[in-house]
Amino acid sequence: MKIHLNLNYMKLRDKLLLMYLLSVFIPIVVTNIVFYQVTTANVRSQKTSDAAAALDNLKNDLRVMIDQAVGLSYSFYADPIFNKTIARPFVSQMEYIETYNAYLVGTLADRHIQGVRWYQVYTDNPTVLASGYIDKLAETIRHTDWYIQSNASTASYPSFVYSGDTFSLIQKLNNYHTGGIEQLMKIDLNTELLRQKFMSSAFNGKLYLVDPAGTIRFGNSMEEDWRTRKLQFEDIALPRSAQLFEADYTGINYLEGWTLHGVMDEELVLNEVRKSRSFVIWLACINFVLPTIIIAAMSRSLHVRLVRILRHMKKVKSQNFQTIPHEDARDEIGQLTLEFNRMTETIHTLINEVYVADIQKKDLELKQQQAQLHALHSQINPHFLFNTLESVRMRSLIKGEKETAKIIHNMAQIFRKSISWSQNEVKVSEELELIRSFLEIQKYRFGDKLEYSVVADPAALEHRIPKMVILPFVENASIHGMESSPERGIITISVSVQRDRLIFTLRDNGAGMSGDKLEELQRYLTQDSEIGDKVGMKNAYYRLKLCYPSRFDFSITSQKGEGTCIRIGLPQELGNK
Repeated sequence: MKIHLNLNYMKLRDKLLLMYLLSVFIPIVVTNIVFYQVTTANVRSQKTSDAAAALDNLKNDLRVMIDQAVGLSYSFYADPIFNKTIARPFVSQMEYIETYNAYLVGTLADRHIQGVRWYQVYTDNPTVLASGYIDKLAETIRHTDWYIQSNASTASYPSFVYSGDTFSLIQKLNNYHTGGIEQLMKIDLNTELLRQKFMSSAFNGKLYLVDPAGTIRFGNSMEEDWRTRKLQFEDIALPRSAQLFEADYTGINYLEGWTLHGVMDEELVLNEVRKSRSFVIWLACINFVLPTIIIAAMSRSLHVRLVRILRHMKKVKSQNFQTIPHEDARDEIGQLTLEFNRMTETIHTLINEVYVADIQKKDLELKQQQAQLHALHSQINPHFLFNTLESVRMRSLIKGEKETAKIIHNMAQIFRKSISWSQNEVKVSEELELIRSFLEIQKYRFGDKLEYSVVADPAALEHRIPKMVILPFVENASIHGMESSPERGIITISVSVQRDRLIFTLRDNGAGMSGDKLEELQRYLTQDSEIGDKVGMKNAYYRLKLCYPSRFDFSITSQKGEGTCIRIGLPQELGNK
């Protein structure tokens, strides 16, 4: 069963109800839902962006802190004097003490680096005494966790290790030949500063620093016991709506594999939006109730009075011409009521005049038939004239008068176009073909005194323009411009496409016009006088105004004795109409 919805079949009350549902109820519901969803999405997106930026800032802060320690380790690693001094054998303890006081104590003096808590140089040189920043690389040191972790790496860059609640950088001092002496530098980071950076981070959630094995080594959460036991990041309990963030230290050799993780509970983020849910509901209720009251009042005003008019119209159908009681109403329904009463009072007279109206209608139909017959006659006359010209042309060819036959052929072409162009618009190529036929006739008249050229952009040929709208200007140039000129006349016609415009340019080197004459011609073309049966430039310009009211460009420039230039710009129109 095909359901066909026609609003004209619906009662006015149902239409108003449908209008209320479609224009008020549904748009308000959809608008509030979309508003809430868009707001939630925007808050979620903004919070996500802020969290990612905060995690990235913390990552950079930690790297700056670690890079300070790396710079310190490289300064000792690349110092040849320092490395050779602690590696060489000392003859006596006194010699070492003198060397320590003279050189080592100044080199190892506190560098006051904010991110570094302490640094120590270890060596197994038996002639070096443990003092200040230098200590013996004893077996107890070799069995420590940080030493075992650093000894697993053979790289020249420092090892970043975690041991005993402390992050350390272990740099092997083997850049120079040490004669078999093992020596290294241990730099402990400032754990308190690291904790401050984690706690003061703008990230709204939990933060974890995870080593290459996936073990949590530091964080701002007090819920997980990552301090006393090895806790994998993948083993921690995450909220159901948790949003995970990750920032790794890829490309940094001494931090390769270390990752900064962030866990943000999306429910906490969206609490701000949910707090405004009641406000959105109250606002939606106000938007429902107020328009409903207004529309109900207006609907009743329309429906009651229209039903009354309908009831009286049915009475008129039964030839009961009772008028509607007058009421003080100035809206459209009140005017409709007033006009209905007037109609009811005059309907008897109209019934009596129906026969006269029928006679007038038949008379009008007869006049329309006569007009159609006249149009057919006006079409037949050029047709016979064209056939006559074709007969004369064939006779001229038989007699060998080829030039006369060519001119008659051009005239026939013009007549053929005039009776075959059933539409008001033609292609640019068809208009140019008609112009060439006309100029060939003029060339026959003027002989060698007239030359012409037609140049057209191929892209312009398929566009459509009003028919015979350029020809009158060509006719004016060939006749009025050439007759009074003693020199050889040259007419140049060019058609080009510039952006979205068709540009027609017509130039001649004829007699031209003075400034006063040019101004008079422009006034004649632009004045809004009756066009009548004029067929020249005035006719063409008037048709341009009808077809393109404010969308065409027209300009004439001329100099006395130098010729005239006409430029016409039209909008592009492709296709058949």
